[in-house]
Amino acid sequence: MSSQTFSDRPLKKLLLFDVDETLTPARQTISPEMLSLLRELRKKVAIGVVGGSDLVKISEQLSLGGAIATEEFDYTFAENGLTAFKLGKPLPSQSFIKFIGEERYKLLANFILHYIADLDIPIKRGTFIEFRNGMINVSPIGRNATIAERKGFSAFDKQSGVRAKFVSALKEKFPEYGLTYSVGGEISFDVFPNGWDKTYCLRHVEDEQFEEIHFFGDKTYQVRASSDRHIMEIIII
Repeated sequence: MSSQTFSDRPLKKLLLFDVDETLTPARQTISPEMLSLLRELRKKVAIGVVGGSDLVKISEQLSLGGAIATEEFDYTFAENGLTAFKLGKPLPSQSFIKFIGEERYKLLANFILHYIADLDIPIKRGTFIEFRNGMINVSPIGRNATIAERKGFSAFDKQSGVRAKFVSALKEKFPEYGLTYSVGGEISFDVFPNGWDKTYCLRHVEDEQFEEIHFFGDKTYQVRASSDRHIMEIIII
């Protein structure tokens, strides 16, 4: 689509939102008040959502009363933009497994599962590795943990540094893989190729040449994302 796609918006800006602890409580559904606010905001600027989770989980959290997530936002970026939609239509996607290869992935997965098996933590549940299109999500406690169990592990992790130590072990074991490890949320961390963080989604918006792009999230730091045309500075994680 051309740069005139959002010509009906008074402001030539794009606002991007994280999901957990920004638009919704962690892994919970968006409130009617928040959805109403976003609809009003969309009348003035282009809006998008950028989540590390897959499209199914993001859709579950942002669908309310028959609303369809990919239609409520101008841009819907699941897995940091590896799965992307613009005005409800899919954009080109990327694959973690194509990048890393089956044999390398098997070695990585085996190491992770052995590491978790040897971890001495209060409880373990299930789904320790969640395979996604653009990344894997690793959880020492398991993503099947209840909300109360998540809170308990988060407090434990702050004291013991379980996830930070896990990431250090992976970096030491697989330095040649070209991977980034991002600790976020309460119970897990993401593993993805270098450069495939939330700034990846910016590749999908360059054609619109927005005057400003703003990101809203519960945990942020400053990065610079460059392209052949221009440099965009956003606050993002």
